[in-house]
Amino acid sequence: MTAPHLTAEQLRFYDDNGYLLLPGWIPPAMLERLRSAGDRWIEAGLASDARADNDPDYKFAERGGGRTMWRVDYLHSKNRAESLELLGSPQVLAVAESMCGPNFVPTYESMVFKMEGDGAAVQWHQDAVHPRSHRIFNFDLYLDESRSGAGALLVIPGSHRAKHDVCAIGDDFGWRPPGAIEVEMKPGDVLLHDVMVVHGSPDTVANRLRRTIYYEFRAAEEIIEDGPWDREWIDRRMRLIPLGMRAFAASHPGESPFEWNVTGEFRPAMGEDLEAELRIAHLTHMSGSWCSAGDAVKPALT
Repeated sequence: MTAPHLTAEQLRFYDDNGYLLLPGWIPPAMLERLRSAGDRWIEAGLASDARADNDPDYKFAERGGGRTMWRVDYLHSKNRAESLELLGSPQVLAVAESMCGPNFVPTYESMVFKMEGDGAAVQWHQDAVHPRSHRIFNFDLYLDESRSGAGALLVIPGSHRAKHDVCAIGDDFGWRPPGAIEVEMKPGDVLLHDVMVVHGSPDTVANRLRRTIYYEFRAAEEIIEDGPWDREWIDRRMRLIPLGMRAFAASHPGESPFEWNVTGEFRPAMGEDLEAELRIAHLTHMSGSWCSAGDAVKPALT
């Protein structure tokens, strides 16, 4: 398999708009394994909640219809090889290298979802705000269909270039700000989105289950410049890449692996405690812009 790097045209579109759609990016067999793993992650979270274990990796919210689960963090530590298989696939690593250069760091991994019947809105927001000396992006793999009128993601192209008062966007325009587009997705489609692009999804009624796996990537050089983590944390997170490549090779014997071009300065020294390697905690986070960001500049949307 030739590693599917992004073309110059795709990178220009992403840089201009803050997002890029990659239709059918994940092969069907891998997708089906990930869909099954998604079911198991939700089941584990629901079981944990029923036992009152209060596992912080499984997120719940109180909606109008009661308590519902909506997120799983640290996927690689959940006793399923599929998340590492995805991370170590050429479909992911070649994109990360295209976007961030050879010293890309997998910084977050989670599955965010709307349970069947949970049509709560995700208000306009920016995931993280940074000086924009490097690209920081999310690789969003859709495990389920996301359609117009059923809470499909809305994106404001070009909004990634500055911090916005996202409260004002909702107050002034609701879900119809000028230029906003609706991104419909099929299972296996991937959306790349800049962590500063303004996006959200409206509430729906009687929606189906919709699950999305999110892998965030940053360049090691960007983290050193902007934080919020240090070199030791970078080294620990980059150890996930060889583990992912190993998982991919186990599921795809005979296929050519991704050629990892990390420089010697950042090539990690692997540890011996696998359980520790698979869950490198985030003690600090780069701040984003949600509807509590009163210090943001009001966007010039006309």
